[in-house]
Amino acid sequence: MHVGTIIESRDATFFENEFPMKHTPNTSSQETVMPHEHFAPIEHNDQMPEENLEEDNIVDTRKSKRQRVAKSFGDDYIVYLVDDTPRTIEEAYSSPDADYWKEAVRSEIDSIMSNGTWEVVERLYGCKPVGCKWVFKKKLRPDGTIEKYKARLVAKGYTQKEGEDFFDTYSPVDRLTTIRVLLALAASHGLLVHQMDVKTVFLNRELEEEIYMDQPDGYVLEGQEGMVCKLLKSLYGLKQAPKQWHEKFDTTLTSAGFVVNKADKCVYYRYGGGEGVILCLYVDDILILGTSLNVIEEVKDYLSKSFEMKDLGEADVILNIKLQRGDEGGITLVQSHYVDKVLSRFGYSDCKPAPTPYDPSVLLRKNQRIARDQLRYSQIIGSLMYLASATRPDISFAVSKLSRFVSNPGDDHWQALERVMRYLKGTMSYEIHYTGYPKVLEGYSDSNWISDADEIKATSGYVFTLGGDAVSWKSCKQTILTRSTMEAELTALDTATVEAEWLRELLMDLPVVEKPVPAILMNCDNQTVIIKVNRSKDNMKSSRHIKRRLKSVRKQKNSGVIALDYV
Repeated sequence: MHVGTIIESRDATFFENEFPMKHTPNTSSQETVMPHEHFAPIEHNDQMPEENLEEDNIVDTRKSKRQRVAKSFGDDYIVYLVDDTPRTIEEAYSSPDADYWKEAVRSEIDSIMSNGTWEVVERLYGCKPVGCKWVFKKKLRPDGTIEKYKARLVAKGYTQKEGEDFFDTYSPVDRLTTIRVLLALAASHGLLVHQMDVKTVFLNRELEEEIYMDQPDGYVLEGQEGMVCKLLKSLYGLKQAPKQWHEKFDTTLTSAGFVVNKADKCVYYRYGGGEGVILCLYVDDILILGTSLNVIEEVKDYLSKSFEMKDLGEADVILNIKLQRGDEGGITLVQSHYVDKVLSRFGYSDCKPAPTPYDPSVLLRKNQRIARDQLRYSQIIGSLMYLASATRPDISFAVSKLSRFVSNPGDDHWQALERVMRYLKGTMSYEIHYTGYPKVLEGYSDSNWISDADEIKATSGYVFTLGGDAVSWKSCKQTILTRSTMEAELTALDTATVEAEWLRELLMDLPVVEKPVPAILMNCDNQTVIIKVNRSKDNMKSSRHIKRRLKSVRKQKNSGVIALDYV
């Protein structure tokens, strides 16, 4: 910079004679030139007050002129924030339900102490214990009444460091498809279905790592406030707790002669002499399917000796799904109570019913405007996704389609979503009934190829029936681009074939299923796909992704996993 030069910027004012410090080039004698005491400011803006420049000599930083618009979460957003469930132990003890919460806390502490979960020790130098907190919840019955007040002491596992406090964290969990398949088999073979619940499920396995935790609120030992809890067993919230629990349960059952299913690691069975049981584990919920009440009671006694269990008797509710046993031995899955709860929560209890969940003439496109009630939209989609995956395959396509716009929903998306709610209003009594006839596993696959101009990927869909009733279904956008209806149908068939292979493996490793398991009949509505799969070779000019799917389906067909038929 040279003296006498003025450099202007958009947002700053420079002064010609103002230099805090200036050094001359290296010469024989160093001389420091100090700033002038008096200078005349050069104004960047004629409307800027001169006294401010002389007074402060400070230039304001640049500020954004963009108008900020408050994000809209919907008119009823505050309503969902009103909850009487306490967040701390102090709130619980000062609430109107204090006596119930105190009893829940005492029950949790008693379980922890009787289980030998920790020991109180001196805090070592350099020890960084993980924190803990109380989590409270009201367990509700299907009719909405309070069944139980629950309190859980949860470790703050998010403060754990990988490689020091934990290593592996994976743990298998049962699929809803598995539960439906087992219930369908129970209906067809006349099996009894009972249920048990594991109390303090994550407190049953010894820890392999050395972990320390702060003493819990409300139970800090007097005079020993500086001491910490050395965890001897798993605790809720720890990263490795689910894995530790499953390993404990797996070891307990396999040592008693149970065999793990090859397709689903949460399914166990023990059969002999035409009698036996099948166990299905979903975290802490256990379904027990048995040929007689005696073998079921025998398993219950064994589990009660190994863990702290609660016998729920004959199964009536599993994962918020009601189970109803008919006089003729059939099993019905009901979620009308859940539908009613969703409609009431989002204000659609009095809506006008719609005949179908989706109008194919409506073309949904990305919203280019400000999102309309994005939070409420995502809440409804989340509620419907569980319903669609549990007992309502009839809304799977509509919910899958609408979930693609959850980040920025517009008026058109809201109208389509409200149509789904109106459809549920008119079909609240829809159920899945397993009769067990005929005992055949059958599948259907289909796709819609580019339904509108904005879509560049097709949508796959499949459904499998066992005994004539749906046990597995899915509707999802394809992951690759297809250039014709044939390629889209082939991609959908490949997705369905993967599920068919898994279902067949699940059935092959269940003792109640007759062996050998026949090939699963896959129904497809595209004759070109069937012809190409039946050929030993093909000259199809397409990408390697399509060719790989064709070879995969052909391999499963030739190996006897599936058989193709046109429908």
